[in-house]
Amino acid sequence: MNVLIVFAHPEPHSFNGALKDRAVQVLEQAGHEVVVSDLYRLGWKAAVDADDFPGTRLDPGFLDVSKEQERVSASGLTPADVRAEQDKVIRSDLIIFQFPMWWFGMPAILKGWVDRTMARGFAYGAGRKYDTGMLKGRRAMVCATTGTASSLYEPDGIDGDINHILWPVHNGIFRYLGFDVLPPYVAWMPGRVSPEQRAAYLEGYAERLLTLEDTETLFFHPAEDYGPDERLKQGVVARSGFQWNPAAGQERADAADAVQHPGRSGFPQ
Repeated sequence: MNVLIVFAHPEPHSFNGALKDRAVQVLEQAGHEVVVSDLYRLGWKAAVDADDFPGTRLDPGFLDVSKEQERVSASGLTPADVRAEQDKVIRSDLIIFQFPMWWFGMPAILKGWVDRTMARGFAYGAGRKYDTGMLKGRRAMVCATTGTASSLYEPDGIDGDINHILWPVHNGIFRYLGFDVLPPYVAWMPGRVSPEQRAAYLEGYAERLLTLEDTETLFFHPAEDYGPDERLKQGVVARSGFQWNPAAGQERADAADAVQHPGRSGFPQ
């Protein structure tokens, strides 16, 4: 298996760095090939701008990012740094996003990697999303750290359910592009726990990585559950844990109950 770890932390000796190093060690010892994109060490340019689109623009007076991404992809003019990352994606069977949870999401540098690498024409296009995504057949997962305790990320916690918080990554990036999505591995506030607990986090992550083939992926409704308007059909009970379907008699409270009982929502237990 070819694994790409996209690492987004400015401090290599952070616990995110320790998780990344442990993953490389465990996966390579198991016979897998591992490539790490260390975005800070690469000096990754996060912002999409006009420099990403060499050659003659389709409209010199207006920058349409999606159309220009398609143009440079089709004409072989994709910038070298982006093309290098896209080549890593193409070779991968599994992608792991390794990052600290900052402001309920990914660090900006990782979002910028997605913006530039997962470009239209390369990773998605007209009619090529979700079940027909251009990166279908690959798997992806998040490994993240938090600054606060796991109890805050329960459905009744002040920060909200972790699967809701990660929905923009799980559904909006991975699933949108066609990936099968593995459940996240989260190390809760590693900077505020004992050395023994940090060691347990690393061991738990190693065990997860060695059992990926037996790990059930997260549930997402298939295309046939949606109507022409791309909304769940009447009678289809939402099982994602984030969606709910009024046309099936579901209320928001029902969806919250599904999250509290993962077996009902499609999340692996």
